[in-house]
Amino acid sequence: MTDLKLTIRRELPADAEAVEKLHERAFGPGRFSRTAFRLREGVPPLADLSFTALVGTLIVGSVRVSPVMAGEEPALVLGPLTVDPAFENRGIGAALMNASLDAARKAGHSLVLLVGDAPYYARFGFAPVPPGQFTLPGPVDPRRFLACPLQDGVMERARGPVTALRRDR
Repeated sequence: MTDLKLTIRRELPADAEAVEKLHERAFGPGRFSRTAFRLREGVPPLADLSFTALVGTLIVGSVRVSPVMAGEEPALVLGPLTVDPAFENRGIGAALMNASLDAARKAGHSLVLLVGDAPYYARFGFAPVPPGQFTLPGPVDPRRFLACPLQDGVMERARGPVTALRRDR
């Protein structure tokens, strides 16, 4: 196979169907019952923080970011981060994470939350949320509930329930 150039760009509205199919292949139908999905349900991802990875014209990866409230603190929930299984272990997930986190920092966001594998996400600045600091709308393994502060002091002031931030608020 020849090496094809990887392109990371903001997700476009026209990408939605291909991204959903990618999520279906990667996570299956059980994805809808997960707590992290419940935070994003009915809340469109933020266009300026959500990215796709393309090899040629084929979408091989995606990261989406949605707004939430962490108690009284506006925050972001990152996910899903998806890479087509045929393209795993090539740095695509890391490239998507870096693009999204860099964009969030530049836009002035203070906190990113996610549910995921702590050893993988630690390299991007994520660490387990201290017990009792936040509550989610469903069960989650506390070792997989992670936070990445983008501004100093946010972890000291943010606490409480994590809820979806509907754009009509």
